[in-house]
Amino acid sequence: MKTQIPPRLRWACRRGMLELDILLGNFLEQAYLVLPLDEQAIFLKVLQCEDQDLFEWLTLKKIPQDPEIKSMIEKIRLHAKQPH
Repeated sequence: MKTQIPPRLRWACRRGMLELDILLGNFLEQAYLVLPLDEQAIFLKVLQCEDQDLFEWLTLKKIPQDPEIKSMIEKIRLHAKQPH
């Protein structure tokens, strides 16, 4: 049986900024399910962060202090650069 993305995760990726909606939503739809469980948990941790922090991290205006969040932000950024 194919694993499905829970609706609550789709909802959590809907943010106050279109840019974040696109980056997080695309990552969720295209990459989340193939992540190891520990990295899926880190993605959930990222979704708990404030929109402004996420935007600054994803646009490289700031760097997260948490190494796990920093690593996941880089994965999201790299995913966004790849053709799909």
